[in-house]
Amino acid sequence: MLDILVIAPHPDDAELGMGGAIMKFIAEGRRVGVLDLTSGEPTPHGSLEIRARETAAATKIMGLEWRENLGLPNRSLEATIENRAKLAAVFRREKPKWLFAPYWIDAHPDHIAATELVDAARFWSKLTKTDLPGEPHHPARIYNYYCIHLKQALQPAFVLDITAEWDRKLASVRAFESQFITGRPTASPTFLEHFEAEAAYWGKTIGVRYGEPFTSREPLGLRSMGELV
Repeated sequence: MLDILVIAPHPDDAELGMGGAIMKFIAEGRRVGVLDLTSGEPTPHGSLEIRARETAAATKIMGLEWRENLGLPNRSLEATIENRAKLAAVFRREKPKWLFAPYWIDAHPDHIAATELVDAARFWSKLTKTDLPGEPHHPARIYNYYCIHLKQALQPAFVLDITAEWDRKLASVRAFESQFITGRPTASPTFLEHFEAEAAYWGKTIGVRYGEPFTSREPLGLRSMGELV
């Protein structure tokens, strides 16, 4: 059983959007899994074999013990009934308490479809009198991480301090060399320099070095103010 399941449209989205949070959660003793919905291929400088090696390297860097791929088609991901059933079956098998899905507004159709799919599969996962395998299960919350292709002025619900995890987060992203290094412009600012600047910006908003933003469609509840930065 998982405490937290991160659903990523492609391998590398979890690392980009919330690699620091994943490592922080693991360090706190939570059982965290990442479910990649597609292989992420084809891409200009990647292949199925290259992407698999890169994913394995990033998984090791983050210390993940659970990672699976749902095997849905890249570039044509859709929130179909069939795909909903496949994802709901994973929820019923692993019984995560919290789900993390991409932000629902994006230029990438796969990202939009992924979040729609997570919302629908979460609902289906609790159904009785169904052909779905396993026992009914309803994940308590869905949080949304930002790994988006639009230039937006975001207003997250909260920002997580990932200063202690930053170096390993950057290493996990760099593991996807075919996506973020090979063929990319080398003149400054590079993609990775922009990436670090963005994390530093979110850190600045909460008075730390590096941060990751998150949001939720539902209100967040607090039992105390003790953990606020």
